[in-house]
Amino acid sequence: MKVTVFGVGYVGLVQAAALAEVGHQVVCVDVDKAKVNRLNQGHIPIYEPGLEAVVRENHRSGRLIFSHNPADGVEHGDVQFIAVGTPPDESGAADVRYVLSVANTLGEVLSRPVLVVNKSTVPVGTADQVAECIDAKLDARGKSFSVPVVSNPEFLKEGSALADCMKPDRIIIGTSDDAAEATMRELYAPFNRNHEKIIVMDVRSAELTKYAANCMLATKISFMNEIANMAEKLGADVEAVRLGIGSDPRIGYHFIYPGVGYGGSCFPKDVRALISTARTAGFEADVLKAVEHRNNCQKNTLFTKICSHYGGDLKGKTFALWGLSFKPNTDDMREAPSRVLMEALWQAGAKVQAYDPEAMDEAQRIYGARTDLRLCGTKESALEGADALVVVTEWQAFRAPDFDVLSTALAEPVIFDGRNVYSPELLAQRGFYYYSVGRSLVRPVQPPALALVAPEHRAAI
Repeated sequence: MKVTVFGVGYVGLVQAAALAEVGHQVVCVDVDKAKVNRLNQGHIPIYEPGLEAVVRENHRSGRLIFSHNPADGVEHGDVQFIAVGTPPDESGAADVRYVLSVANTLGEVLSRPVLVVNKSTVPVGTADQVAECIDAKLDARGKSFSVPVVSNPEFLKEGSALADCMKPDRIIIGTSDDAAEATMRELYAPFNRNHEKIIVMDVRSAELTKYAANCMLATKISFMNEIANMAEKLGADVEAVRLGIGSDPRIGYHFIYPGVGYGGSCFPKDVRALISTARTAGFEADVLKAVEHRNNCQKNTLFTKICSHYGGDLKGKTFALWGLSFKPNTDDMREAPSRVLMEALWQAGAKVQAYDPEAMDEAQRIYGARTDLRLCGTKESALEGADALVVVTEWQAFRAPDFDVLSTALAEPVIFDGRNVYSPELLAQRGFYYYSVGRSLVRPVQPPALALVAPEHRAAI
């Protein structure tokens, strides 16, 4: 099938690559000429495991073409995807101006009936707006054909987005048009062979399903973080609690890991957008407001623990930071907890030595040159001369460090772990102060001989 995708951001590029990979002929259109030129030269603007190879191979074969000319895309595709960004406006509502801009272009250029598929995450009712916009432009040009608009929300996880596209859990198709449904079934047939994954519903329900899914996951995260905070106050171990509740199949283990809050391009934006949508409809989404509040507070957890350990005086301190991206397997730092922590440390007069397997360029782009930030080439070099280690993102590369190297490199054996990566018992035996989330502070286990000596005489020994 001939497919056009407007927007080569995260969603658009991954979706286009997946469609091309199964044999569809795909043209991607973006107004950013520099980005289009880089893609045509084989440079991928985002880090996503497996994506670069798929994009390059399909571009080489001619199944995936990049253009900055909208007319090229309109002329090519029998199916026209809208996959442009919907950033939050000042009120938190999703800004659909770019979606409607594509709709205007379609209405101004189309010369034949096509199927328009809204892939962008948009407020309920946007598909109706897109259809009205296109129809108005067509009517003004004296065109008598109509263009159906389908809602087809994405459910991609950064770090496994290509895999999610190639092997989706479900394919939501929002339409009441039988012909549009048939076209979408044909388009997605290569992804629907193992068992039936397509769920057809009305357009508005499809739009709400996208928001409801992300907000449910965000709610699980904030709930577990709230339980973690309770566990610290009550002397319980949140990791034990997590295992206890996760074993209930009604709850499950997904998204109940305590930590320092969610970030990225989806959860924060979508929670705020659904709160705004509800308010516009005359309803206050109290649960979602609490979810957002808890997440905002949780991002300060590590800074609070650091301040407590050092008695509130961080001037002149240097902290090794492991992990900058909001989650592993991505270079995305949008609304990342690391940013909240670093900015708070800088405000308190501390310095940061940071390492991330993929997000170093992104950190450089965001913060530029600063005297209180050193971006390091390895996780070990980030430790040199640091007062303590702070683990912010649970990359695999951080899970089994050499604790002897850590103890030697750090000025003091202190670890602040925002993802509960390490064993408290192991860290105690290794002589570390270990702060984690939802568990009691771990202090070094004193060697037996030293424990018998009065505290005032231990320094001499």
